[in-house]
Parts: sequence; structure tokens; C-alpha cells
Amino acid sequence: MSEAVWITGIGLASSLGEGVEVHRMALREAGLRPVVDETGFAPFPIHPMPALAFDAQIPKKGDQRQMEPWQRLGTYAAGLALDHAGARGLVGDMHLLVAAGGGERDVALDEAICAELAALPPEEAGALLNERLANGLRPTLFLAQLSNLLAGNISIVHGVTGSSRTFMGEEAAGAEAVRIAAARLAEGRGEVALVGGAYVAGRWDMLLLFSTSGGLWRGPWAPLAERPGGGMVTGSIGAFLVLETERHARARGARGLALLGAARRGAARRRGEDSARASAAALAEGLALRPGHAVISGASGAPEALAEERAFLASLAGAGPVRFTADLLGHGVEASFPASLALGALAIAEGLAAQALVTGFGLWRGEALAMLEEA
Repeated sequence: MSEAVWITGIGLASSLGEGVEVHRMALREAGLRPVVDETGFAPFPIHPMPALAFDAQIPKKGDQRQMEPWQRLGTYAAGLALDHAGARGLVGDMHLLVAAGGGERDVALDEAICAELAALPPEEAGALLNERLANGLRPTLFLAQLSNLLAGNISIVHGVTGSSRTFMGEEAAGAEAVRIAAARLAEGRGEVALVGGAYVAGRWDMLLLFSTSGGLWRGPWAPLAERPGGGMVTGSIGAFLVLETERHARARGARGLALLGAARRGAARRRGEDSARASAAALAEGLALRPGHAVISGASGAPEALAEERAFLASLAGAGPVRFTADLLGHGVEASFPASLALGALAIAEGLAAQALVTGFGLWRGEALAMLEEA
């Protein structure tokens, strides 16, 4: 017997601000101008970190100091989700599934090492590189960059002590975390789970990495519909969801924001017939989509992915209005799919749609679909 899975709590912090209300208003305002920093990392625009009172969710002494910005953002958003669901008393039996990337690099150290290496012949550069890395990277800094420390920080700060899993793999990690969390609950292997991820856009190391593949948009911000050749604008996002079986939620008198009817993920190579569009179409098979269903698109905006997403959306029969998460919040990589699900659940809860299809198309791989309905 399969258990119905509800979304009962949303923790969302983005460049727009924090919490449900600000993002609910953003969904309702069709012509919303997002918060964008076009100068700090020029020529690449980004959606910056919001000003958050981290003390409200994370003890100031000790816990905050050893976290990188993306870990603070994720831990904060996780606390918002627990509060929104009224689930603080459930953390002892709550599963934790986190999507996380690598830690933030020490860019100043990288620059200093590269400047030294540039003047040396290859046979001398290797030895100097090892020496500088050994002396420059303190053990505490190395430990802070472990991806599973986001889950560890959430467990320590919020007391979530059920099973814990961390997923890596960019956009696919966020989709897989949601898929596994929902599957565990539906199969009766738990009653409540906390799932999500976090990403901070203001990082030169990641911007330079993405730019080498031609994936980033350059110049003044423009919505996805006005980026003919595509291009990502990354966003700072912390997004967590409390997932709960319907039976468990009803027993404690919790409200279901939306029913998570399906969560599926693929990983097309995007060559020839193995395209992202074909992968998404296969994922959509069997979904009972009704005419007029809303679409919350998690398209990254990367050129090839955007073209595939557009082709897939054009193939959907009876699709209603489409909202792009990247237009509102930017593209949050690991946090992108949980954030799109959060927006979809808000649209359902607010009566903006009776059914929503949430999509995800990663930079170079990782397609995902989820169907949300009224709980």
C-alpha cells in the first residue's frame, strides 16, 4: 500500500527575502522585477544573498563561525521549514536528505599560488604547488568544505536525528533528494522528512567554472524569454521542504499545502536521440495531467538546456501558464528543484492552480519532473 505524501512545510530564503509570504507575493505579481546584482561580479549578473538575521535560527557563538555562507543559508532555510510545518517536536524521528555542492574555495589563496606558479618551469611548479596547498589550507578550512557538513549542521542546530543522506551532482542532486525522500515515505519507511539544499551565487570560483562552458548570461539581467541564445543567472537560494505522509499529518492536525503525486528524475547525455526533451517526455509518461495545469519551470537557462526545455514545454498538451523559477530567484543549482517545488506548493495552497507540473533541466545533465495537486 502506497502512502500519500504531503508537503506540510516550506523554508525558502532567496534574493527576494525569506519566508512564505514574500514568495507568495512574488508568484501573484506577474511583472515582478527580481533582485539582481549586475555590478559585483560583472559581466555576470547574480541574484544575491538576502539580509538574514541568522541568529533567529542558528546560535551565534560557535555554530555560525564554522559554517560557510551556503551552509548558513541552508541551515537557516531548514529551520524556516520546520517552523512553517509546526514540526519542531518531530525532529527526533525525521529523515534528513540534503543536496549539496562542494565547499567554497579560498580565491585569494588560489590567485597567490597561480601567480607564483606562472613564473616557474613545469618541473618546479608541482613541488611548490604541494607546499603551498599544505601550508595554505588549514585543517579546519578543509573540514568546513565537506559537503555533508550541511546535513551535520542541520542535525546539530535543529536536532534532526533520523537517518541522514547527502546527495552531490548539481541540479540532479536536488531532484534525487526529493525523489528518495518521497519514495521512502510512500513505501512506509518513515512518516516525515526534511529535504532541500542551498546555493550562494556570489562565488567567483563557481562563476568562472560555469563561464568556461558558455553557460552564463553576460550583461544586464533579462528574463529567460528574452535570452534568445540562453544563459544562466545564478541565484542565492536556501530551499527546504517538510514532507509527511497524509496519515501522519492528519493525526497531528497539520495542513497539507500540496499533494506530491510523483517525483521522477532522468540524466540524458543530450546527444542525438538521447536528448533532455526525450528524457523529460519519458518521465512524463503516465502522469494524469489535467487541461490547464500550471507549470513551474526549473530550467537552468543554460543554452542547450533552455532549448530542450522549451521544446518539451511546447509538446505538453493542455499546459496552462508557465512560471520560471530562474526569473524570480535565479538558478540555484542544487537548491533549484526544491525551490521550484516550494513555489509550486505555494501556488496550489494559494488557489493559483489546482495542479502543477514542476520541471528541472540542469546545466549539462539532470532532468526532473514532479506533479503537485491539492491536498
